[in-house]
Amino acid sequence: MSTKLQMIVDDPYLEPFAATIYGRQKKTLDVLSKIEHNEGSLEEFANSYKRYGLNRTVQKENGKEVEGWSIREWAPNFKEMYLFGDFNNWDRATAIKLTRDEFGTHNGFIPDENGESKIKHLSKIKVFGITYSGERLDRIPTYHRYCVLNPKTSSMEAVVYNPEHPYNPTSPKPKIPSALKIYESHVGICTPEKKIASYDEFRERIVPYCKKVGYNAIQLMAIMEHPYYASFGYQVTNFFAASSRFGTPDALKYLIDECHKEGIIVLLDIVHSHTSANVVDGINMFDGSDGHYLLPGEQGKHPLWGSRLFNYNNYETLRFLLSNVKYYAEEFGFDGFRFDGVTSMIYTHHGVGAHTFDYAHYFGPNANEDALTYLSLVNILVHRKSMNCVTIAEDVSGYAGLCRTFEDGGIGFDYRLAMSCPDLWIEYLKTKKDEDWNVNHIGFVLNNRRWKEKAIAYAECHDQALVGDKTISFWLMDKEMYTGMSCLWQPSLVIDRGIALHKMIRLVTCMLGGEGYLTFMGNEFGHPEWLDFPREGNGDSFHYCRRQYNLVEDHLLRYKFLLAFEREMLHLEDQYPWLNKPNAYISKHNEGDHVLAFQRGEVIGVFNFHYEKSFTGYGIGVKEPGTYKIILNSDSSEFGGYDRITSQEYVSQPIECDGLPNQIQIYIPCRVAIVLTKIN
Repeated sequence: MSTKLQMIVDDPYLEPFAATIYGRQKKTLDVLSKIEHNEGSLEEFANSYKRYGLNRTVQKENGKEVEGWSIREWAPNFKEMYLFGDFNNWDRATAIKLTRDEFGTHNGFIPDENGESKIKHLSKIKVFGITYSGERLDRIPTYHRYCVLNPKTSSMEAVVYNPEHPYNPTSPKPKIPSALKIYESHVGICTPEKKIASYDEFRERIVPYCKKVGYNAIQLMAIMEHPYYASFGYQVTNFFAASSRFGTPDALKYLIDECHKEGIIVLLDIVHSHTSANVVDGINMFDGSDGHYLLPGEQGKHPLWGSRLFNYNNYETLRFLLSNVKYYAEEFGFDGFRFDGVTSMIYTHHGVGAHTFDYAHYFGPNANEDALTYLSLVNILVHRKSMNCVTIAEDVSGYAGLCRTFEDGGIGFDYRLAMSCPDLWIEYLKTKKDEDWNVNHIGFVLNNRRWKEKAIAYAECHDQALVGDKTISFWLMDKEMYTGMSCLWQPSLVIDRGIALHKMIRLVTCMLGGEGYLTFMGNEFGHPEWLDFPREGNGDSFHYCRRQYNLVEDHLLRYKFLLAFEREMLHLEDQYPWLNKPNAYISKHNEGDHVLAFQRGEVIGVFNFHYEKSFTGYGIGVKEPGTYKIILNSDSSEFGGYDRITSQEYVSQPIECDGLPNQIQIYIPCRVAIVLTKIN
């Protein structure tokens, strides 16, 4: 190519891999060209969900327009395919036979009778196919949009959802925020009650809560249908069906519409890295073949997850997955997608085993270029004006260019999850004494990321909340959370330390760690228990499968202080934006004093991680002369602190400090963080 890709211009160390980068870009363009030639456009290709599966349509019969149901499925290993269900009393002899074309796509049409649909709302259907070997197989259509769990068989069943008065959203989509503040959420656990919560309960409880606290995005997990609740939604069987265990598709649309009304965007945690190995109710072996949408043989099995893997080189797999993304954006109003398991997708080893992730690995033979092509295509699709969605990649490898535009030579994601942030805090809380905390290392890890590739910072997410791991609050306070969080008596040293460090960890992560911020529901106020879904191993108990928001509503408990701090931090970022600013300039990392100081945007953060020393008249370097005011103080009594800082403003002196031309002299108590800004 005559013009060098901007990604390579920005990073000359990519030069030795330029041929591979150009080659991968060309492969994507070739596939895109093929799609546009065959389908008219990438958007029309992704509109396939309107033609595949069971859809209400109008067709011409004998010169007249006739309303009815169309059914279409790609199943090349089926010689014949039929639709049956409640509408014909499950009689295979009168099942609707579909017409097979030369590509293995089966089509059928069921016209209305006397103006009435033959297939009724909430009735059940299935397809069955006859393979070329004569085997008969019952299946759920792969594009089906509503499935319900049969408690007797623990399998999903296809239900027709066609209400007479479907919900129509009324609120326009909000603009994508320049800095995402994400509330990672699971609908089913949004209640203190021991049950599965609903879309309606989430809309009524969590949406106004997020608005009040200051989150501008909600990430919904476990939406794509999955029969096994304890899989956390990551063993998907029915990709186009929003989970019915929380309510109807209309209830989900209402939830998202309410978010939009409050100015909150909604992200879908989308699982395109693998699928459940279920055969009866999933897409695995849909037409009796080991491949179909998936890779055949051992290469199509994930070595750790027990699931099946997609064949991203298959044209119909691309249709299925791209349609899936557009379906959720258009039909439900999702504003973006968090792609799960990207590391598993982009390497043939799926991230399993010990690997050195460097440029030679990113652009070497272990990369799955078919998956990279799919991810490039989906980012091209969703970033076009017709969709205008935001995308986040969960990748532990640090793949270079993952969050650069396709035009620059990248894959096109907007953000990657800054997975080094929670790893840092797990390492410190598990293995280091307070006196061994290294502020230079903390600052470096949080502030270190690829130039021009945005990241979502988080101190912890759902992974740390699951049984078998510990949240930050649990690492800090452990069993004393059950007995020591009352405001009616003085906190123990453990609780005092835990509350102080919980605030500092979240603030420094938010200020240094990325261009967006995320927390998992409940962690913002130090939820005291892990998350354990009902399963055989715990007697199918819901005791730990809930978030106890009642704790933060009890004003006699100290959880309220942690929530108040989170709320103030997020609202402060609105007033003095730092997430959408360039990386912070770290001016001080005094390892002896355990003090970290930096400036990002218009704010200066000062963190004293020392376990016992407070400092008076402590010099902090500043770039510009003037008066600096404290705008956030973790030691404030409203956040469970002790109000030890009395001076709120500091006038700079023209004395060099920390390599900067001016300094302010402050009082910074131990285990306290303050945020300042220049006011004149």
